[in-house]
Amino acid sequence: MSATDDTDFSPIGVIGRVTVSIPADGPGEVLLPVRGGTEAFAAWSREPIARHTQVIVVDHTSARSVIVAPLPG
Repeated sequence: MSATDDTDFSPIGVIGRVTVSIPADGPGEVLLPVRGGTEAFAAWSREPIARHTQVIVVDHTSARSVIVAPLPG
């Protein structure tokens, strides 16, 4: 798999951190651990999530867009 090949990567279940707050009506941004580093993904949620909140990926809509939920604390 090359560094740009995302076909085998599923982010579901990955824990990350919100870097741009996620509003109720639009995307924010999360950093997720990917292939030994971290990468930014556009992130959507059913509820607003504040910056720095830990989240878990519950689904993905494209290779670079995920749906997240706050990590139960």
